[in-house]
Amino acid sequence: MNSILEKFRTGKLNLLIATKVGEEGLDIQTCCLVIRFDLPETVSSFIQSRGRARMPQSEYAFLVDSGNKRELDLIKSFTKDEVRMNVEISSRTSNETFGCPEENVYKVDMSGASVSSVYSISLLHHYCSKLPHDEFFDPKPNFFYFDDLGGTICRIILPSNAPIHQIDGAPQPSQEAAKKDACLKAIEQLHKLDALSNYLLPQPSQDADESVLASSDSDDSEGEDSRSELHEMLVPTILKESWTISENRIHLHAYYIEFCPVPEDRIYKKFCLFIKARLPLEAEQLQVELHLARGRFVKIELVPSGPVVFNTDEITKAMHFQEMFLKVILDRSEFTSDFVSLGKNSSSESSPAFYLLLPIILSGRGNRVTIDWEIVRKCLSSPVFMGVEEESLPSNVHLQLANGCKRMSDIENSLVYVPHKKQFYFITNIVHGKNGLSSHKGSSAQNHMDHLIQTFGIQLEYPEQPLLRAKPLFCLHNLLHHRRQEDSAEIQELEEYFIDLPPELCELKIIGFSKDIGSSISLLPSIMHRLENLLVAIELKSLLSDSFSEGAEVTACRVLEALTTERCQERLSLERLEILGDAFLKFAVGRRLFLLHDTLDEGELTRRRSSAVNNLNLLKLACRKNLQVYIRDQPFDPCEFFALGRPCPRICTKESEGSIHSQNGNHAAGQAKASQVRCSKNHHWLHKKTIADVVEALIGAFIVDSGFKAATAFLKWLGISVDFEASKVIRVCLASSSFMPLAPPIDIVARENLVGHQFHHRGLLLQAFVHPSYGKHGGGCYQRLEFLGDAVLDYLITSYLFSVYPKLKPGHLTDLRSAFVNNRAFANIAVNRNFHKFLISDSSNLSEAVKAYAEFVKTAASDKALFEGPKCPKVLGDLVESCLGAILLDTGFNLNHIWELMLSFLDPILNSCNVQLNPFRELQELCQSQNWCLEFPTSKKGRTFYVEAKVDGKDVCLSASASNSNKKEAIIIASEQIFVKLKEQGYSRKSNYLEEILRSSQKMDAKLIGYDEIPVDITVTLDTELGNLKLQDYSGSEIHSMSKLSNPSPAQIVAASTQPLSTLEFAPAQLSRSITRLESGTTSLTTDEPNHGSAKSHLHEICAANCWKPPLFECCFEDGPSHSKFFSYKVVVEIEAPDMILECFGASRPKKKAAAEHAAEGALWYLRTEGLL
Repeated sequence: MNSILEKFRTGKLNLLIATKVGEEGLDIQTCCLVIRFDLPETVSSFIQSRGRARMPQSEYAFLVDSGNKRELDLIKSFTKDEVRMNVEISSRTSNETFGCPEENVYKVDMSGASVSSVYSISLLHHYCSKLPHDEFFDPKPNFFYFDDLGGTICRIILPSNAPIHQIDGAPQPSQEAAKKDACLKAIEQLHKLDALSNYLLPQPSQDADESVLASSDSDDSEGEDSRSELHEMLVPTILKESWTISENRIHLHAYYIEFCPVPEDRIYKKFCLFIKARLPLEAEQLQVELHLARGRFVKIELVPSGPVVFNTDEITKAMHFQEMFLKVILDRSEFTSDFVSLGKNSSSESSPAFYLLLPIILSGRGNRVTIDWEIVRKCLSSPVFMGVEEESLPSNVHLQLANGCKRMSDIENSLVYVPHKKQFYFITNIVHGKNGLSSHKGSSAQNHMDHLIQTFGIQLEYPEQPLLRAKPLFCLHNLLHHRRQEDSAEIQELEEYFIDLPPELCELKIIGFSKDIGSSISLLPSIMHRLENLLVAIELKSLLSDSFSEGAEVTACRVLEALTTERCQERLSLERLEILGDAFLKFAVGRRLFLLHDTLDEGELTRRRSSAVNNLNLLKLACRKNLQVYIRDQPFDPCEFFALGRPCPRICTKESEGSIHSQNGNHAAGQAKASQVRCSKNHHWLHKKTIADVVEALIGAFIVDSGFKAATAFLKWLGISVDFEASKVIRVCLASSSFMPLAPPIDIVARENLVGHQFHHRGLLLQAFVHPSYGKHGGGCYQRLEFLGDAVLDYLITSYLFSVYPKLKPGHLTDLRSAFVNNRAFANIAVNRNFHKFLISDSSNLSEAVKAYAEFVKTAASDKALFEGPKCPKVLGDLVESCLGAILLDTGFNLNHIWELMLSFLDPILNSCNVQLNPFRELQELCQSQNWCLEFPTSKKGRTFYVEAKVDGKDVCLSASASNSNKKEAIIIASEQIFVKLKEQGYSRKSNYLEEILRSSQKMDAKLIGYDEIPVDITVTLDTELGNLKLQDYSGSEIHSMSKLSNPSPAQIVAASTQPLSTLEFAPAQLSRSITRLESGTTSLTTDEPNHGSAKSHLHEICAANCWKPPLFECCFEDGPSHSKFFSYKVVVEIEAPDMILECFGASRPKKKAAAEHAAEGALWYLRTEGLL
């Protein structure tokens, strides 16, 4: 909104359409034309909008119904009043001022935003409307009034999912004034609790955030440039360490590259990598498989072979040899000329990396590495490099080639060029038994000579010369490529392809350059590309290890996996780790927010979590740490392979950067081409989302290799704090005791049996079943627990799928998770476990909907097919998540315990092969398979989204409509309706690919991945951590501060001793187990003792019988207006053996006698449970 107003002020926009909110509060400049679509309701409204057109030439128009006399009279009245006001102002002679009653205003100093008591009423209603709600719950404030000596007091009861439950205003002379005062006070409290922003507005809804995310992930090419950024790719530091030819002796570290072909159908010349600095240990252990045609592959392993010393002449020859073979495999067109120059590209300034790849000989027992200098010298002595004049040779040792007479020994195992074919060939041997007059296979011609005449018009001059056996020079490929089509293919030997060539048609290029050398160098670029990427991963790991000690535990290979995107098309990618990391990130951030902000509702917690974990924030944090330079996001292109001897020809500067990496033109082709262009600075285009994905993948890498602690340390280093204090967990557990009056003990036991967990803090269990529509208690509902349970369940199911299906592709992993984690599946679990029977709500419609769905679920499968089932209430699925959230808190975040419960809860789903996609995906897959057009036009009226699903294609044109307060749910409902119609017409997917995947996939044991935290001991009481603070201050006001007047709270017991305060015991949770709810709506503490009159008299009898001092009763708190006060009592009992002082605080009661009685009941209960009765 602000950006639109700014464009209007600056003239970029000249038309503004606004609701009546534009009448005030917005800085809108004076306009030339103002049109009112709706008539002003008040004179004030008229004046505000009229002020937008106050220039002399401005026009102000109304739109009214023709012939509507009332509206026309109202306009005349406004016009008349305006004329009269202008006359009075222009003819005014007095400076007298008129006093106006001042309104109370609450102002935020930080932003300057303010709200008056008048507008606080509508703002409070607006805030409540933004609270999480559904079709069974409409959050709004309720107002109650009562008279006091000072005037009328307004009491506001807010919805149960608001951070505060009750607000009492100050006495005022009227109900209207009392309402304004209470609303303004509520606004102030909500702002201090962060429920309202510094601009005194509710935080943006999640729907708005989702729409932004959806648009950012769309396939629309519009805005493509803005979603990609140009970043530099890091070159490993160790490869940049150079040497100079001027050095007399150069010491390099040698690493033998061992080739193990499967099957062994090729011979590979032994090669070795030489580098200035020693490789890190994990790089020295490099192992990689290079994939060839027909399922063949070569296993590569680096073997450290010690230092090797080069003199100046040797290092020069070595550099020339590397330059030579790089030209052969990448720039072979240079060899079509008669002379090729070497040494021009060996400059250290232009080389991106410094290493040498040379042929070697292994000798001795230890396989000592010796450079094959004979091969090196022979290749470099070739005429194409030396420019040697033709010499005369005996006819029995030479052959006539196209470029002169050459020795037979030089021709064998050499590289030649055939001009008429424009191809290069390796010559393996001379076929003495065949010549140009020999028959030619695969041709109608009788012999080779005739074949050449017919095909190329070439006449042989020396047909009697023996033919040359030749193998074509290979085309370089990316051998790291993930060849999916050959995953299941059997490994087959591939016979080498040879042809016979007449010598006089061949030009000798490189002597001694055999096909064995060619086979080896065809693998080297892919090997070095993987090594370079691994070294980058090792550098990042080193950086992280130096930043936090836990970073040392992750392996470099796992880091490399997290840095490699699917676009690289290799056999490793970040997507599986990203899914795991994303689930942990949401859980960890959500857990911290839950504990840190104990007053925020589920919607605000979700919004804040989204703000912390969204792609934009992850992108910002990653770039701040320079993580983007480590990312590998391009498939290896051998043509773009640059090394010592082949520098990058595109020198990138600030001036040339734009032209080298331009994204102009067609986005699909143009950007792909631009992203492949390599420059001297290794720039490449990165999607912003890719950087965020890498962050999540790195989180997943730490979880898999190390655990939660390492992932937490990484997030802290990145700038996302997810740690928490144990005391906050204990506080949340203790605060749950406010829910204890909601159910009798037998209900609690039954619920514990249902969920399979005995609670230390049973209030958490009760809270897990309180629907937000229920407001007859002190506030609170299951939604916060649902938020926590949803986050942990998402991680646990992701961990399950990640461990059970290790070979499952990322896309299938996501689809399976969506199939398992959905409201309908959870709702069925809730019904089967009878959770719905214990739901605490205040909505008859909800109760009927739950009952109808529960009956449908328990209907026999044969009967279900006869009619369409009722709509699945979301509350049922929420109950499963809230129960898990409650158990998670009650166990101090013991995920091992939750893991076992999750497996038992979801066993019917996880072990079923009958897995269905959600209706939207089902419909989408069907439309794609049939090439139909699928659309979901959406509109919103009030709080409801209206969605229409449309399918249009050959012989098909269907639509279905649905509405829901949640846009995603509305789309799913509409999809399900139209999918049913299509099935009735005979359209369906041929097979359920998820079921096929489950049947065919390798299945492993389920594991909880990464959990290494120590659970919080929630049995430890807060008095051991709060030093000298008074415990009764916490128990009396912190938990029940907003419900003292309306809902009696359970008694609180403090067992004090004569010893230091650090040894005191505080047991509100244990006490809560004996609270029962009477028919009258009050609470009572039971001790199971015979009835001896009142609890107060019984306590006196016990003290007398034990020779203790009489109990001391004291009124410690009173609140409320004079005619309706509530009182709280405490009782102090000095117990001689053991030496202790017992203080018991009773709940608030409208009479002092009842308050004292309640405190006495608590003391009796404690004495009995401690065995002192």
